[in-house]
Amino acid sequence: MQVFRGIPEKSDRPVALTIGNFDGVHLGHQAVLARLVKQAQALGLLSCVMTFEPHPREFFDPQNAPARLTDVREKIALFSQIGIDRVHVCRFDEKFARMDARHFESVVSEQIGAKWVLIGDDFRYGARRAGDFVSMREAGRNRGFEVEAMHSVMLGEMRISSTLVRQALKSGDLEFAKKLLGRPYSIVGRVGHGKKLGKTIGFPTANIRLKHNKPPLSGIYVVEVDGLGEDPVRGVASLGVRPTVESSGKPVLEVYLFDFDRSIYGARLKIEFLAKLREEEKFPDLDSLVRQIGQDVLDARRYFES
Repeated sequence: MQVFRGIPEKSDRPVALTIGNFDGVHLGHQAVLARLVKQAQALGLLSCVMTFEPHPREFFDPQNAPARLTDVREKIALFSQIGIDRVHVCRFDEKFARMDARHFESVVSEQIGAKWVLIGDDFRYGARRAGDFVSMREAGRNRGFEVEAMHSVMLGEMRISSTLVRQALKSGDLEFAKKLLGRPYSIVGRVGHGKKLGKTIGFPTANIRLKHNKPPLSGIYVVEVDGLGEDPVRGVASLGVRPTVESSGKPVLEVYLFDFDRSIYGARLKIEFLAKLREEEKFPDLDSLVRQIGQDVLDARRYFES
């Protein structure tokens, strides 16, 4: 799969294109991408995704932007698994935000090289969200590309969306989040050096570097960790601000791995969240925290035994 940062002056190959943020790459997104791949193959085109970094809502209102479900690297890996041929990661900045709808249509046609475009029926584009499905279809007639609408993908009576995934994660309903995503929710990151407190209290942890300071979930979780060998390693994870031992308010992801004793600094791991054990809480002293961690480990082991 080819990955490009930005948009070329002119495309070297005609493509079938879809456009969006695709945060989480949930089942709704997967349906869009599968349709794209199928039609690209039928038309003899490359399947191509245009996505944005940062998320437009992070650009316009960073304080109130939603929590990220996936970072760019995770999204690209998921695109690759689905069979996408080409990805354009477009920097969403002031210049891009001011691009008018007509200019965006030109980018789609001339610079990306789209001959077939798949967008949601509620898709908006261009400055002040002036463009919509109808105007994109009209642009296609004038510029020589077809436009198809992709309707919402439903789970029962509910429209699958990134917002619904965030709500499930925030409430601790990991099974529902798994149904929406088609896989367990995960965070990918490298192991960094922490303050080594876990080692001193008998529970050494892998400190996972978070790309964003607003994770979509918090608490204590049963997890499986990929990236340490052929099989996943089981464990228990804490994702939160560590109120008993910290006052910075910065979220930290720490994972205690069962029956594991190896230096893994720098390793890139995928932590899959399987079940929530409890909310994060502030304990009166370190001994109380250690006792609770011991109970969390027992509860997590029981989860895998059940």
